[in-house]
Amino acid sequence: MSQQMINSDFAVRANSPDSERPVGPALLKGLRCRCPNCGVGKLFSGYLKSVDTCAVCHQEIHHHRADDLPPYLTVFIVGHIVVGLFMFVERAVTLSMWTHLAIWVPITLLLSLALLQPLKGATIALQWALRLGGFGGDADAGSYG
Repeated sequence: MSQQMINSDFAVRANSPDSERPVGPALLKGLRCRCPNCGVGKLFSGYLKSVDTCAVCHQEIHHHRADDLPPYLTVFIVGHIVVGLFMFVERAVTLSMWTHLAIWVPITLLLSLALLQPLKGATIALQWALRLGGFGGDADAGSYG
């Protein structure tokens, strides 16, 4: 089968009204920063800039609404990890405030930067799987009226 035929098959299957879009596999594809439809195409053209359409299956991505949820989830996850580890270390050993700052600020920044893009990918994939924010095939579904 030719690549163009495979690409058009992905687009037709995923965008038909009766096609099934399982949430679990879509979320895993999104966490890997891949297209939720085919799992092959890249979801981002930059660190947080999503592509307009998938280069492999031509799934439109531009109308997603992944604005506030990824940063919220990042703060929630990183906060729980860092505060929990801080409390454990504080109880186990006595460190100066400067040592704590030298440890926890870089860990917080690195965890935040590492989690933000995959969580945005998962949010886009969740919207795709649930047909939210324009992924349902309606022409005006992406607008708020």
